Order: sequence, then structure tokens, then C-alpha cells
Amino acid sequence: MENITDAVRRKYGDAARRVTSGESAACCGTSPSAACGCDPVTANLYDAADAGAVPDTALQASLGCGNPTALARLQTGEVVLDLGSGGGIDVLLSARRVGPTGKAFGLDTTDEMLALAEENKRKSGLTNVEFLKGTIEDIPLPEATIDVIISNCVINLSGDKDRVLTEAFRVLRPGGRFAVSDVVVRGDLPPAVKRSMELWVGCISGALTEAEYRQKLAAAGFTDIDLEVTRVYDIEDARSFLNAEGIDVDTVAPIVDGKVVSAFIRAGKPAACCGPTCCH
Repeated sequence: MENITDAVRRKYGDAARRVTSGESAACCGTSPSAACGCDPVTANLYDAADAGAVPDTALQASLGCGNPTALARLQTGEVVLDLGSGGGIDVLLSARRVGPTGKAFGLDTTDEMLALAEENKRKSGLTNVEFLKGTIEDIPLPEATIDVIISNCVINLSGDKDRVLTEAFRVLRPGGRFAVSDVVVRGDLPPAVKRSMELWVGCISGALTEAEYRQKLAAAGFTDIDLEVTRVYDIEDARSFLNAEGIDVDTVAPIVDGKVVSAFIRAGKPAACCGPTCCH
């Protein structure tokens, strides 16, 4: 049976190949309504200024559900790490925001996406960008080297979110910031519906509730935890997909509407921290 990591590599490898061949990565089926990661999840996340600041292939490869670079309050000279950087759009936007005295790393596990990201870096002309191969559960960087961690709806794909958050805490400098977009479930949903809605949003089920996200961040050592809903998914957005999954949308609509959302999650590593475990 295919594990989560292999499924993610397969999905994003296919998406990268579609972009390389001149298609959009946002549809991984025969039609948007039947495809995971399609509109409205990935639609209209970047304004005209951001879209014009990156190569077209970086925008076309975007499979996120938010725009963390627009909300992370990046400063000149900061070092940024994007967990699950895909085709590199958020890395390139971050690199422009932090300027030549800063740096933006992108971490991804999929060879095809990394190759696409390197090509987008070349097209962009940016020199303060570096893409790394690895998993978000085992970040290949030393501790206390990053000022800001961003991610665009990738942490929900991990089968070990506690490990991801522990690693994020480790590589952040004291006073560093965690600023990610992710899929979050609000309240209870019938298991079959929850699984199907998560599959529709992100291809792999596993989104946390707000309470679970806060608890896991706190357990990893983070403080000043805040969650801001940025997009609410209406049941009508997923009607065709859910019908194809054998779910009677009209029956479940009253208990599903508004419970699967994209959110911007902020947290911080205490400034007094001197190592990966000192704040626990």
C-alpha cells in the first residue's frame, strides 16, 4: 500500500510534469470539479503584483491554499525557509521581500518539483535562493539558522506533524517566527465526509482541527500562537467531487458548510531560547 510520502511525491511529481509540458498544476483530474487541489482552493491566491514578480511556470505550479509571503511580515535581511516549496513561487516572492542581504531556502522531496524550481530560479535571476532536497520531518539545516518558516498547505500532508513542528522549532533562531498557510477543520464532521473534504482540498487527508494545531505547536515549544481563517470552503465548491465520492451533498450540507477552511497560522520561538529543547 502506498504511504503518505510516496503519494505526495507522486502527486507533486505529476503536477510538475504537467507544468513542464505547458499545462497547469492545479488540476490533477479530467475536470476541475473532479480534481484534487483545483479551484477554488488554489484560485486567486496571488495579486497581480505577486503574479508578475515570478515566472509563469512558478505561478502555474502553485498548489497551495494561501499566500504566506503576503502575511508573514518579512523584513530585509531575514533568512526564510519554505517547507514543501514545490515550484518555488513562495521562495521567489520571499527572496524579493528579504532582499539581497537576506536569503530564501526552499525544501522539497520531489525531484520533478525541485528541477522546476531551479528553472524558475534561473528565470527569475535571483541569487539569494537555494533549494534543498529533503523531507519536512527531517529538515537538512542546522539548528537556529532560520528567521522565518513559511509553508503553503503542505504540513497537512505530513503523516507526522509533531515531528514537522519539532523540526521547525529546532531550525528557528530564538525570536524566530512560524508563519504558514494550511488547511484546518473547524468542529466535527462525519468521518467519511471529513476524509472526502480533505481529499478534495489537498489530495491527502489529514488536516488538523484548530485545537489540535494549537496543542501541537505548544508541545513543540512555540508561543504566541494565533490562527486566522483566510478562506472558507462552501459545500457547493465541492459538490461534484463529493457526489463522485458517493456522498449525498444535500443531506450533509447543513453540517459541513464552513467547517473546512484555509488558515494563516502564526507562532514564535521564544527569544530566550538557546537550543532546541530549552523552552520545553
